[in-house]
Amino acid sequence: MMVKTDKRARATLFRSRLREAMGTKRMSQSALARAIGVDRSTVSQLLGGAGARLPNAQVVGECARSLGISADWLLGLTDRPETASDILANSLSLTEAPRAAVDAQIFDWHKEAAGYKIRHVPAAMPDMLKTRAMLEWEYAPHLGRSTDQVIGASEDRLDWMRSAQSDYEIAMPLYELHSFVRAEGYYHGLPLDVRRAQIARLVDVTQQLYPRLRLSLFDARRVYSAPVTIFGPLLAVLYIGRNYMAFRDTERVQALTGHFDHLVREASVSGREMPTYLRDLAGDIRT
Repeated sequence: MMVKTDKRARATLFRSRLREAMGTKRMSQSALARAIGVDRSTVSQLLGGAGARLPNAQVVGECARSLGISADWLLGLTDRPETASDILANSLSLTEAPRAAVDAQIFDWHKEAAGYKIRHVPAAMPDMLKTRAMLEWEYAPHLGRSTDQVIGASEDRLDWMRSAQSDYEIAMPLYELHSFVRAEGYYHGLPLDVRRAQIARLVDVTQQLYPRLRLSLFDARRVYSAPVTIFGPLLAVLYIGRNYMAFRDTERVQALTGHFDHLVREASVSGREMPTYLRDLAGDIRT
């Protein structure tokens, strides 16, 4: 329910916020008067009045435009001084997604969220759990001669992520792991020894790092998810191919967190069951 504000209190708040915005922008009364097309005395009255009267919408709007703030904030209708376009720009961004195991942007987001729980639905096998041989097979065609250098940098970042004080919860579809084991689809041509070593790595980390790291599998015929990473309460990032779509507004971060938690609740294989499931699955690895 919206609380009705007393006219005098709103007028007082308007004057206070106008003065604050001018101070932030280092804009004098004369400069603001020129910017909004009024006399300096009018601005002085806006700042120094003591009554309950507010300026007309034209003056409020021009003040907000000139100071780069929200008219709603000036009038006490919101606690956010940014304009609507600035709020949208800050809450939603599109960032290039290079073809790399752990690119600089992803690494920066992990560092920003250090200490928070990180929820992750990978596009394929989780990068932070891959062996070096797996990284080389996957990225060599895209990196050419710089493979060793780029993978070395990625390994350093992966080591930092593994040692950070964050809990990781990873959910991936059953078919992804089965395709990997059988070298089907995306994993066609993946050598037998690489697959065996990778499954052995997964067994080790899901057993040794549980519950700090939890890997679960969901049935994509029952539930679905696009690749997404949720960095605590700070942001949620969708991977859409060549770009990341990042959300920082609380409502969308919470919605995507709820989506992820639903995947975990509906998981066919829980984090606790993963080591045993992986050992059984290793028996299906064939040339």
